Amino acid sequence: MKTPAHNSLPKSARSALLKLGEDIAVARKKRRISTVSMAERAFISRGTLYKVEKGDPSVSMGIYATVLSILGLTEGLAVAADRRSDSLGLDIEEDRLPKIIQPRGRKKKRP
Repeated sequence: MKTPAHNSLPKSARSALLKLGEDIAVARKKRRISTVSMAERAFISRGTLYKVEKGDPSVSMGIYATVLSILGLTEGLAVAADRRSDSLGLDIEEDRLPKIIQPRGRKKKRP
């Protein structure tokens, strides 16, 4: 069943979540962690883990972060929206720079 979270999600975000879910599933399997064990370690149900591995947008970001932490993959989460690599934000900021900078008036000396 599609939820409002599914319906309002931009296509690019949906694709990113699908890839994240698939990558989480592969990482779990590479580490030979069963779905039962992963769900127990993350304090979630197997059904929720299934949703995570399908990239379901209705699952909280905290649960995704917990699963990534168990897999040792949180470093990517920390830089997901890093302001230093936000090229659009940096371009907008640069466009707002003044074209000319006037020197400030000198303060008058008092006798």
